[in-house]
Amino acid sequence: MGKSDDARGTGISDEEWARFVEQAAAGAGEAPVEPSARARMVTARLRREDEERAAREKGWKGRKARKAREAAEPVGWRTGPAWQEMEGRGKGKRRLKATGAIVFIAALAVIAVRPELVIDRLTGKTAAREKAANAAPLAAETARPSAAPSQEYPDRPTLQDPFRGSPARQWADGASGIELPEAKPTGGLSREQVADALAKTGRLLVAANLEPATLRGERPQAALDLLDPAQDDGRGLMERALARPTKDADPLALFTRFEPAQVRVHGEVVKTRGRMWFDSTRSGEVLVHSDYTFVYPLVRARAGADEVARTIVRRELTVALADPERIAATPGKLRIVSWSESAGNDDCSRDGEGYLHPMFASEQQTRPDPRPSGPVTDPYDRSTDVSALPKECGTVSRS
Repeated sequence: MGKSDDARGTGISDEEWARFVEQAAAGAGEAPVEPSARARMVTARLRREDEERAAREKGWKGRKARKAREAAEPVGWRTGPAWQEMEGRGKGKRRLKATGAIVFIAALAVIAVRPELVIDRLTGKTAAREKAANAAPLAAETARPSAAPSQEYPDRPTLQDPFRGSPARQWADGASGIELPEAKPTGGLSREQVADALAKTGRLLVAANLEPATLRGERPQAALDLLDPAQDDGRGLMERALARPTKDADPLALFTRFEPAQVRVHGEVVKTRGRMWFDSTRSGEVLVHSDYTFVYPLVRARAGADEVARTIVRRELTVALADPERIAATPGKLRIVSWSESAGNDDCSRDGEGYLHPMFASEQQTRPDPRPSGPVTDPYDRSTDVSALPKECGTVSRS
């Protein structure tokens, strides 16, 4: 280290000493005594100074160039947080646009599959459907209506809403639609005897038209047990019709039955509307009259069936309950006086089979048999007698 002090004392500058070292390394002169320590120090310091000077020059040029670029760019263009915020907003907009596009495409797909959703709203059918769905139930029928129900809300039934588009939507459910009038003494019978006749008539209507087993085509034993077994053209005729149905002896005259291998009633509700009243034509007997329409929602019997059809059955029935002490009759049993029935949306080409055969919209255009030639009737029209309706096979205006 003393040699380093002696060398500094000779007045040789650092630059000269570095050149001497470089010349010595290149063989241009003789190396001084023990120069390596100082050479390393000076060389490292000179290299560091050169690097710092170059960095300062580069930094000055870089700042100058950056200032020139910034002068040509919008204010705040390169500021970190503001730029990130703007970038975030851009991404958000892109996400919103993408979401909107997906919703729009989905809406187009729904319209393509179910264009009626748009058509119904444009034509006012949606509003009409909502009005019908919110309509109040009808009051009980006390007299024959003067006209058919309004056709303001025509629509097709669905599994979720099997009575959509039908006037029956406002009708009573099942047996609740069979209301008995107040009993009064009639035809020499007491109030209790008349009440008994009314109650048994109501039970007969339920067992013949609403009992699930009857609708499935099973033997309607409960209904048969209410009838006088001594009446050959009443219970006797129905017994034969059930065993061997024909056009002249058809159980459909009194019972509503569907072929279980073909169709089934959908859900648990059958709509009912009508009325019951009574009078007498001779002493010792009361006549109970009934006029009811039943609306049945049906689907095909196969699994997964989703198309709903409706069959409408109207029945006019008069039965008699007699005092056995004055008129020959089985005590407590009903005798059939008259019956009439009409079925809307039933394949009448299959009459005599003992079952109703509803028609589905999907098969209307593929039927191989000729179209019915009879007149068009409204099965919901209760303003005329069933006996006044056309007897030939016709079509219905709605179901």
